[in-house]
Amino acid sequence: MDMTANSCDYFLDVLASNAPTPGGGGAAALGGAIGMALSNMVGNLTVGKKKYAAVEDEVKALVEEGSRIIERLKELVDEDAEAFAPLAKAYALPKNTPEEAAYKEKTLEECSKVALSVPLEIMRQAYRGIKIHERMGEIGSLLAISDVGCGVVFLKAALQSAYLNVLINMGAIKDQAFLDEVNKEMTQLLEDGCIIADKTLELVIGKIKK
Repeated sequence: MDMTANSCDYFLDVLASNAPTPGGGGAAALGGAIGMALSNMVGNLTVGKKKYAAVEDEVKALVEEGSRIIERLKELVDEDAEAFAPLAKAYALPKNTPEEAAYKEKTLEECSKVALSVPLEIMRQAYRGIKIHERMGEIGSLLAISDVGCGVVFLKAALQSAYLNVLINMGAIKDQAFLDEVNKEMTQLLEDGCIIADKTLELVIGKIKK
């Protein structure tokens, strides 16, 4: 089901209900898409202005990349829900016998790896979006610079929220090599992304206060 094709009211109503999906992962993806859209708005307000003619081609490229990120994050809203469904079924499996317990443990690990892959991809996309905001904050129109700040705050929240969703899916995974690889990537994305987001927000605030 394409959750993003429905109204905001519908998405929020389902999110607030006792339905298992959408959840934090889907919300992170949608929030990230909103943040990315704000950077694109600033870019589109910059293009065509004589004052920013020297950076117009770069701004256009940032907007194009931003549009790809928006589309990917929209896809991830649904992918997060799709990946959770098998995991929910796995948690409901019986474990009354050693065979059932072993099968449940194996299935939970397999499903957790799939479920984990979606918020990890959300983190990757959020990080890409934060990097775009970093540059848009430097060269985008001053008239809309506050929206760069708003957008990067959304994307930092998406990054952190997706991190939590990766983390919670790691509990049933025994494959240490897999866990080490995931942990290395997500920690790097989180640390670097938050640093860049915070510096971008400081840059925006400094420009507004001038």
